[in-house]
Amino acid sequence: MLKRLLLGLVKGGLVGGAFALLMIHGFGLNAFGALLAYILAVVVGVVTGLVAGKPIWAKDARIEAGLKAVAGAVVGALLMFALRSWANISLDLGAYGNGVIGELPIVALPMVATILALFYEVDNTGATAAAAAEAEAAPQKARIADGSSAEQSLADALLEDDAAEERARRTR
Repeated sequence: MLKRLLLGLVKGGLVGGAFALLMIHGFGLNAFGALLAYILAVVVGVVTGLVAGKPIWAKDARIEAGLKAVAGAVVGALLMFALRSWANISLDLGAYGNGVIGELPIVALPMVATILALFYEVDNTGATAAAAAEAEAAPQKARIADGSSAEQSLADALLEDDAAEERARRTR
C-alpha cells in the first residue's frame, strides 16, 4: 500500500510538474486565467488517467485506461474548480509567479495530477496479476471420465477402426 502511495505521488508530481514547467518555461505563463486553468486541468486529468494505476501500455489495459482518462478529465476540472473556489491561499513563488493557488500552474497542476494519481494507484490492486499467477501455479486437475471403462474401450476401438479405414483408403 505504501509503495502504491509513493508511486502515485511520483507519477502525479511528474505529470503535473511537466505540464506546469511547459506552461512556465515553454509559454511564459506564470499565472493563468479560468478558461486556460480548466482546459489544462482536463488535459492533465486525461494524461494522468493514461499513465497512473494500470498504464495504457500494460497488457489488457486499454479500456481501463480509457475510462480512467475520461474520469480524469471530469475530476480534473472539478478539482480545479475546488482549488480556484476554496483554496484562497496567496503564494509568492518569485520567478514562478505569485497569486492564489488556483491561478499558479506550478502549484495547481501538480496538485490535480497528484490527487488523481494517488486515487488511481491505490485503486490498482493488481488483483488480475495475482489471479493469473495463482492460476499458473495451481496444479492441473485430472479429468475423470463419467462413463465406464467399457464405453471408453468401445470409443477407442471405433477410433482404431476409423484409422484403419483411412490407411486402407490411402493405399488403394
